[in-house]
Amino acid sequence: MRLALPTIPPHLAKFCRLTATAGAACAYLTGMAVLSAFAYVSAELPDPSRLWEQTRPPSIQIVDRQGRDLAVRGAHALDPIPIRSLPAHVRQAFLATEDRRYYSHSGVDPYGLTRAMVANLRAGRIVEGGSTLTQQLTKNVFLTPEQTLSRKAQEMIVAIWLERRFTKNELLRLYLSRVYFGSGAWGLEAASETYFGRSPTDISLSEAALLAGLLKAPSALNPTHNAAAAADRMRTVLRTMDRQSLLGDGVLETALATPVYVLSPRRSGTPDYFIDWVWPEIEKQIGIPNRDLTIQVSLDKELHRVAQNALATHLDPDRRADQGALVLLGDRGEVLAMVGGADYSRSQYNRAVQATRQPGSAFKPIVYLAGIRAGLRPWTVRTDAPITVEGWQPRNFKKTFAGAITLEDALARSINTVAVQVSEEAGRERIVATAADLGLHGLKPYASLALGAQGIPVIDMATAYLPFATGGDAYESYGLISIATAEGTPLYYREQAPPRTVLTPEEVRHINRMLVLTVEHGTGRRARVEGRTVAGKTGTTNDNRDAWFVGYAPGVTLAVWVGNDRNEPMRYVTGGTLPADIFSDVMTVALADRPQASLPQTAKPDDVVRKDRLNSLLDHLEEATTAGQ
Repeated sequence: MRLALPTIPPHLAKFCRLTATAGAACAYLTGMAVLSAFAYVSAELPDPSRLWEQTRPPSIQIVDRQGRDLAVRGAHALDPIPIRSLPAHVRQAFLATEDRRYYSHSGVDPYGLTRAMVANLRAGRIVEGGSTLTQQLTKNVFLTPEQTLSRKAQEMIVAIWLERRFTKNELLRLYLSRVYFGSGAWGLEAASETYFGRSPTDISLSEAALLAGLLKAPSALNPTHNAAAAADRMRTVLRTMDRQSLLGDGVLETALATPVYVLSPRRSGTPDYFIDWVWPEIEKQIGIPNRDLTIQVSLDKELHRVAQNALATHLDPDRRADQGALVLLGDRGEVLAMVGGADYSRSQYNRAVQATRQPGSAFKPIVYLAGIRAGLRPWTVRTDAPITVEGWQPRNFKKTFAGAITLEDALARSINTVAVQVSEEAGRERIVATAADLGLHGLKPYASLALGAQGIPVIDMATAYLPFATGGDAYESYGLISIATAEGTPLYYREQAPPRTVLTPEEVRHINRMLVLTVEHGTGRRARVEGRTVAGKTGTTNDNRDAWFVGYAPGVTLAVWVGNDRNEPMRYVTGGTLPADIFSDVMTVALADRPQASLPQTAKPDDVVRKDRLNSLLDHLEEATTAGQ
C-alpha cells in the first residue's frame, strides 16, 4: 500500500522558495562582505624581510685596538642566540608573562581575547590587551600604533600569516631580539650583558624573571634606577611561573630567596671619558650615525682598566687629592688609556682634555731642551743661588741653595733657580718656540714660564713628551682607527700621517740622560719600574695645588695629574708621591709584554769625567782635613 505525500499548498511552497532564495542571497552577500573585508584588510601583506629591518635607534659598537668590546653607544643590541640554546627557564619566564599558550595557538588566542574582554568589562577600562606574542611582534614591526578595529583586524591577519611562514622558535627569537629592556638595551642578549655581564645562556631563574618583568615598563622598572620596583616585578613573574606549574617543588622559594646583583654603570668600566673625547671625530668623518656601526678605537682595554684602578687606588680625599687624570700614549700618538676624573657618573668633565692646569716643574725638560739648543749640556755647571728676574725671586721647594751644580743634577733635584737661569740664558722666546715644536702652542714668554706657571691640558703634556720616547719624532694624539657598518663595510680608516722630526738624536740623548737620572736618583724615584729604564719629571705647583708626573719608556708615554676641582692646596702631595705611584703602577703593566729596550743617553766627555774625578778627590781630601782639625 502506497502512502500519499501531503500536498503543500501553493502559497506555502512559494514562500519556501522565496525564503531559500533570500537566505542564499544573504549568505552570498555575507560571504562576499567577509571576503571583501578580508581582502581590504590584507590587501597589502607586508614584506617578511622587514622582520630583520632595524626599528630602534642605531647601535654603535665600540671595540678596542685588538677588537675587544669596549662599550655601546645608542641602542645596545647584539646578535640574538638560537632559542634552542636558551635554558628552559629563560624561555618560560617570558612566555609565562607574555603569552602562556604561545606554542598552542596559530597567531591569535581566542582564550586570551575572551579573558582580556572579561577583565576589561569587570574593570571598566582597558587592563589587558589579549594580544599574543606574535601579534606584538606584528605591531612592533609592521603596523602603526593607532587603536582602531581595522588595525586590530589587520594585526590578527598578519599574525596568522606570520605563523604560517615561520616556525614558533623563529618568531620567538625575533621577538626577543627586538624588545626594549631599558638602559639602551634592545633584545635579550644585550639586556643580559647590560645588567648581568653574561649571556642569557648563563643567567639564573631569578635573573631571567627580572628581565622578563622589565618588558611591562622598561624605564620605570629599570633595576639600575629603581631596584625595589624591579625586584617586586621579578617576584610577580616567579609566582606567575609557579601558578602555571613551570617550577618544581621548592623552586619558587629558592628563587625568591636568591639575591640578584645588577651591574651598575660605575662597575662596568666603560671608558666614557675617552668615548666623549673621540665622538666629535666620529661625527666629523661620517656625520651623526644613523645606522648600526662598529667603531675601532686606539684604546687598550686592559691598560684602560689598569689606569682606572691605579687612579682610584691612589687618590686620597683625606689629603684633598680627590681628583686626577691621566693619558697614556703609544709610540705613534695613539691614546692607549685616558681617565678624565675619579668618577664619570658624578662628573663628565674630562680633566685629561678640558682642564688646563699648571704643570710646574714637569715643564722644566722643555726649558732645558731650549738650553741644550742654546749650547748648554747636562754636565754644564751653574750656581744654585738667589736670583731676581724683573722683580720676581723664585724660590726652591726646600728653600735652601746647593751652590755649584750641574744642570742634570739641578733637574733631577728640581731646583728652581737653575731652571730660571737656563730660561734667561736660552731666551724665553726660544722656550716658547721649543714648546711649539713639541705641540704646546700659545704660551707666553713670561719669566715664570720656566717653572710651568701656565696651564696646559694633561693630553698635551703627554704629547709634548712623546718625541723624547720616539727618538725625536712628533705625532698628534688620536683615538679613532676605523668605522664600519655592522655588516663590515668600511666607512673610514685612519691613515697614519708621517711624523714631524722635531729633535736631533743628540738632543734626545741629552734629555734622556737627564730624565733617567731624575727617576733613578732624583725626585721621581717612586716612579721607577723594576727591571726597566724609564724617564720622567715630577711637577708640583705653589701650595701643592697641582701634582704631576710625566714620563716615558721606549714605546709608551704617560702623563698623570692629581689635584682637586676647587684648586685648593693638597696635604703633603707632590709630583713625587701620588702621581709617581700611579705612573709606576700603569707603566709596570704597560711594559710587561714589551721587549726590553733602553733609552739612548749621552755619555760624559772624557775631560768632564776626569774633572769630576778630580773634584771628587778634592772633596774627599777637604773632608779628611776638616775631620782631622
